[in-house]
Amino acid sequence: MRRIGWTVAILLALGGCTLPQERVPLRPLPEDTPPLPYAELLTRARYQATAATEAFFVNKWGDLEDAAKGLEQTARFLPKAEEVPAKIKPSLSTVSEEIRKEALKLREASKNKDAQEVNGTLQRLNLQVRELRLD
Repeated sequence: MRRIGWTVAILLALGGCTLPQERVPLRPLPEDTPPLPYAELLTRARYQATAATEAFFVNKWGDLEDAAKGLEQTARFLPKAEEVPAKIKPSLSTVSEEIRKEALKLREASKNKDAQEVNGTLQRLNLQVRELRLD
């Protein structure tokens, strides 16, 4: 009986030792997309900011540039979002414009492979995206 217990424990441990799946890149939204729910755009912005950070850590400059493009587009869609929480509404256009500007800086810095500028821009972007949280 003990052997079965140890065998099951080892099999469970080995089953947990898998690599995480690679993130599937988000497709750009069509420019004529009707307004999307705020929560969906926020999730999209978080995903893109995380993807940008991960690409930076492994020097995938092309992926970083793509994530920056996506963030810039998401920031343009945010002011038109539906179902925006009341406490976010007053600052949404300002914060989304800041995100858009930082995403453009990030894109340029990633083209130039300027790690210092990318690092600072990612910090600012992540803080700005964090400001948009639902709670």
